Amino acid sequence: MSKLMVRPMRIADLDEVIAIEQSAYEFPWTRGNFTDSMSAGYTAMSLTFERSVVGYFILMKILDECHLLNIAISRHEQGKGWGTFLLDWCCAHVQGLGCEGLLLEVRLSNDSARHIYEKSGFRLVGVRKHYYPAAVGREDALVLFKSFESPNQAFDEENSL
Repeated sequence: MSKLMVRPMRIADLDEVIAIEQSAYEFPWTRGNFTDSMSAGYTAMSLTFERSVVGYFILMKILDECHLLNIAISRHEQGKGWGTFLLDWCCAHVQGLGCEGLLLEVRLSNDSARHIYEKSGFRLVGVRKHYYPAAVGREDALVLFKSFESPNQAFDEENSL
């Protein structure tokens, strides 16, 4: 039976993580960005399916909030609901840390990610002008926030795909 699992990211995962990162983003993080995040103690989690890394996220806790720095699902595995599953898992983790909310930035042009975030309860709180590098110039980032003030928003980690 196949198994979908979220576990701490390992250095041994980085080849798969970098491959996903490079296929998912026009301006990907480097291996150094990932190792620096892990060394700094940020939450780095891998989503695995049948022993292969199919997604990941990097999360930084700041006082009573968390900032989702990076999240991606392998292009070959998109459309299966795993992005929503991983985001829900991340939100449950943030709530478990006692944080009041989760902040993230998303490219203005990234309609698919924006749709997932909106369905998950994230709301627009600002715009960072010229935040992301683009093929020509720079692109704005939408700043989204999800509040965890209500205990009814908790994600049941028993749920699986």
